[in-house]
Amino acid sequence: MKFKSYLVLVALFIGSLGVSQNMQEGFTYLETGKYEVAETYFKTVLKDYPKNKTAKLCYGRAVGLNGNSKEAVSIFTDLLKDYPNDFEIKLNYAESLLWNKNYHTAKNYYESLIKENDQSFPALLGYANTLSNLKIYNEALIYVDKALEISPGNQNALTSKKYMYLGYAYKNQQQQNYVEAERLLKDNLSLFKNDKETLINLANLYLITEAFDNAETIYNTIGNNETDKTIALNGLALVQHLKGKEKAALKISKEAHNTLPNINDATLKQQTQERYIQALIWNKKYKEAQTLIDELIKTKPNDNWVLALRATLNIYKSDFKKSVIDYNRILKNDKTSFDGNLGKANALKASGFYNEAYESANNTLQFYDKQKDATNFIKDLDTRFTPFLETKGSYTFDNGDNEAYAFQTNLEFPTSTKFKWLANYGYRTTSNSVTNNKATSNNFSLGLAYQLLPNITFKGTAGITLAKADTDDYTQLLTDVSFNIKPFKLQVLDIGYKRELQNFNADLLDREIVMNHFYANYNLSTNFNLGWFTQYYYTSQNDNNTRNLLFTSLYYNILSKPSLKAGLNYQYITFKNQVPAIYFSPEKFNATEVFINLIKDEVITKPKEWFYELTAATGYQFIENNEKQSTYRIQGKLGYKFCDRALLNVYGTRSNIASATAAGFTFTEIGVRFKWYLFEKPVFKL
Repeated sequence: MKFKSYLVLVALFIGSLGVSQNMQEGFTYLETGKYEVAETYFKTVLKDYPKNKTAKLCYGRAVGLNGNSKEAVSIFTDLLKDYPNDFEIKLNYAESLLWNKNYHTAKNYYESLIKENDQSFPALLGYANTLSNLKIYNEALIYVDKALEISPGNQNALTSKKYMYLGYAYKNQQQQNYVEAERLLKDNLSLFKNDKETLINLANLYLITEAFDNAETIYNTIGNNETDKTIALNGLALVQHLKGKEKAALKISKEAHNTLPNINDATLKQQTQERYIQALIWNKKYKEAQTLIDELIKTKPNDNWVLALRATLNIYKSDFKKSVIDYNRILKNDKTSFDGNLGKANALKASGFYNEAYESANNTLQFYDKQKDATNFIKDLDTRFTPFLETKGSYTFDNGDNEAYAFQTNLEFPTSTKFKWLANYGYRTTSNSVTNNKATSNNFSLGLAYQLLPNITFKGTAGITLAKADTDDYTQLLTDVSFNIKPFKLQVLDIGYKRELQNFNADLLDREIVMNHFYANYNLSTNFNLGWFTQYYYTSQNDNNTRNLLFTSLYYNILSKPSLKAGLNYQYITFKNQVPAIYFSPEKFNATEVFINLIKDEVITKPKEWFYELTAATGYQFIENNEKQSTYRIQGKLGYKFCDRALLNVYGTRSNIASATAAGFTFTEIGVRFKWYLFEKPVFKL
């Protein structure tokens, strides 16, 4: 919201100034806002009457109101030299200072005028407007009320008062004093019932504070006025989007878009086109959005709002490079652009240019102090690079009489946006009540992660495992080295090598079976909700056995908030040697299942809210040439975010799908997890 300053127009009456009736034409030009004509008129009068005080004063007003404020100040300064005690000229000089935005000088000058005459309506109102321009709103409201005491019901003063309230509320909103901002806007509505600008600002405040139902009520109130129906529909569409109801948002926005032929206001027409295209993007109707944007580009190739729409579309399509190009064009047009600065920050973050993303977000705050979206963006980015400790404790059992207790803790300690240290400690003790075998293992590892390029990150850890079994105690080397690569948009590839010990149960841990995994994970997303994930493992073991494992999943994203997807999984496993007495090692294993997955991600969960995940799957497995066996898998997680820095969740898994240990078994695991960010900010920002 931009604060508008309504300056006092000092009435110039012919009689009071002792001027001849023949300048009435010029006065009319001034009163009706025809300042350019008025300037020419009084300039002509001054050619014939260069000493006429009234003509000079009117000429100065015409010049100033026509946009040449600097010259107007000069004209009134010269008049004051000739008439140093003329209060009317002093008032016009003070007002010219406002036109020229010399607010501090104007403030001091108006104070002297009020001392000279504290009952002057123009002086009081001019001073109030000066204070308002200086954002000293509490005092501005005091003086506008004093002006209204002298001239009750004066429309100029009432209009100024309304905008003072709006400016004061906006100032509090920027400072995140949302309760006070709401009070001021409601006070304004008590003075100016159902004022459209105040209602729009109140609705915007409710959007910022996520009081979406309140915002919806306000927009419905705006819509009660038929002439403002489209404004209300545009707002209601945004409310539905923020509630995660994208289809409803598109339906409402389409209703608003249908009114375009009847809209004459260019700003409202633009806002309606913009909201409709945004709603298409939210609903992933990218082709329709692209068509409308292309039509706008033909006639408005350099308009910021059109470029911002195209940049937004490309962000949704993961064409981040194209988005950055458009945001740079926006900033070339206007370096203060909110959409340009914060939009670029989002595109850079998604592209892996984190330092540049910080810079763009900070640029946003230079022009929009304490702006909530920019502040939250930096806060979320800070979280990504803030050291954290994560601990898990679990209890596992199966129908083979195996039990296990495990504890694991991980530490990630970033020291820059590109580099972080990694540390891990794991403890596991497992036993079998039938064989009475027991074994424990302690794992220690250290490592690092480094972003080599914006789309390539290296991660490597190395450590040891100390195992203690019934027949032997031993130490083995552990390592995990991988590259995370984003080769093209919507694609992620992980390739790596991992060395670990088979520790599922006591018998296996006692045999000291070392597994060397060579693996690759590939995920392909699309712009039409379909996704495909594939994983391949080649494992070489020190017992002279090898394994090939292929897993692939085709899934469809049904909802985004919360995330709901369903799909089909297929798994294929083959071992070179079959040693069923030791572990599950078929020559041929196939499994298929259908699944559904519901997630409220902990990353987007706000403090003092719950997050969750539930996966249910069922299908068949085929072991060797045996008859098919039905399978099921249930996984769940429920957690609570205490604050920005701490969360806790419990989780559980139950499955009867064959594993590396046995076929035809039931496996259950339950556990608890705690995650704590060690600092409020990254260490490199402390």
